[in-house]
Amino acid sequence: MIGNTPLAGTPMRILLVATGLKVGGAEHQVVALARAFLARGHAVAILSLSPGREIDVPTDAYVVELNMSKTPAGIARALWQARGLVKSWRPDVIHAHMIHANVFARLLTRVVQCPPLVCTAHSFREGGRLRMVTYRLTDRWSALTTHVSEDGRKGMVTSGAVQANRISVIPNGIDIERFRPTAALRGATRARLGISAGTRLALNVGRLVPEKAQDLLLRAFSQIGPVTLPVHLLIAGGGPLQQVLADQIVALGLTSRVTLLGPRDDVPALLNAADTFVLSSEIEGLPMVLVEALASGCPAVATDAPGVREVLHDQGTIVPRGDATALAAALDAALRQGRGSTAGEAARRAQVIARFSIDAVAQRWLAIYASLAGTAALAPAGAT
Repeated sequence: MIGNTPLAGTPMRILLVATGLKVGGAEHQVVALARAFLARGHAVAILSLSPGREIDVPTDAYVVELNMSKTPAGIARALWQARGLVKSWRPDVIHAHMIHANVFARLLTRVVQCPPLVCTAHSFREGGRLRMVTYRLTDRWSALTTHVSEDGRKGMVTSGAVQANRISVIPNGIDIERFRPTAALRGATRARLGISAGTRLALNVGRLVPEKAQDLLLRAFSQIGPVTLPVHLLIAGGGPLQQVLADQIVALGLTSRVTLLGPRDDVPALLNAADTFVLSSEIEGLPMVLVEALASGCPAVATDAPGVREVLHDQGTIVPRGDATALAAALDAALRQGRGSTAGEAARRAQVIARFSIDAVAQRWLAIYASLAGTAALAPAGAT
């Protein structure tokens, strides 16, 4: 290291900023990156704007949890605490994820001299017009803005949040080995779930929220007759629509063919057990659960939510959003075909390894960090 500038391959001090450490795609990505960076010998601190953890954080990561309220006084207190962390821990780069953490980190550069700041947006819609204006007004305080998908990048540019030459695409990554297809795991999981060998199993994984559109999925599944092909649908995830969806299952007469599993920590096993993965979303950023499905060798049917085509390419069926009939037809065809051959599983898996393995993505980030670390630090207002 020369001065405070890391050379390529030299261990860095990386500060990751997240809105929280609860269950969510962006939160899981922050933790996955932390784990990958630590494995390569870098020091990692995680600054969470809210307290409480629902996901396992590496023990070697230095974690600071704020209790930031969304009042001017609460934000000011949180910025002062974060200022102390930057001054004492002295990161070489700061990388924030999602709208609240991104804006917070940009404000942080106004109260303390910071190293280069990277801001990553994860959702196609990071918010409404006010948030897009906030992004635009604070853009100059970050060295780089990225999005996890090309659809999302275009959306940010179109909304005026950032200029086209100021935002790049870096996808999220997963631990590919966790999702390796395994016949023994498939059999054991299906037995545990009570799914017979002759039943074709569809799986949906996601928060039970309007943008995931599981109500559409239930309407579509109700159109698939079980007479010629025994079928079952599992929906894994928790959220505010749990009871609404449970009532819909009863109303559609699907109680014997659909199971709401609630939050799960065994998604790799569920994907191994499934014959088809189905995504019914209206809104996505980059749907990592589709990446996980392909890595598990599982065929997929999905609506054309942002980011879906970037993942599936020719390894699944894409239907229009909001069209229950089209989703039902595609899901019925996929269930009849099943998982197919081991060669088909291998092809789906190969599709994602090069682009979405956490090792490959982490290496891309480290190269970016090293290149940015040579740029001038972001000085607070009034600094000379």
